[in-house]
Amino acid sequence: MTARRFVNILDLADDPDLIAAYVDWHRPGGPPAAVMAAIRRSGILQMEIFLSGNRLVMIIDAGPEFDPATRSAADAGNPDVLAWERLMDGFQRPVPWAADGEKWVAAHSIFRLTDQPDGQQGVD
Repeated sequence: MTARRFVNILDLADDPDLIAAYVDWHRPGGPPAAVMAAIRRSGILQMEIFLSGNRLVMIIDAGPEFDPATRSAADAGNPDVLAWERLMDGFQRPVPWAADGEKWVAAHSIFRLTDQPDGQQGVD
């Protein structure tokens, strides 16, 4: 099974107290169990969120059955996920280039080490 990778970005409010609270909500055991179950049920195999300043980068590794549109539809009907999203909305801010109503914005790969020549050509 080959995992597919999705990378998304989002900003937080530029407020150290809100950023600290957001980080705390994401500690092990912080997100509601029902939200974690919904993520796992959707076909997401691994999810990581990185923070630099007030910018977030989320990396998702998903199995072949994962479909972002299907996940969005399921989340829209899940009261636990909706409550979590409302809570997170108090911390999150769209990046300046996000479309109206867009939250997490997809980032696109422009470099992969494995796509690069190995550097051994012509080396004696």
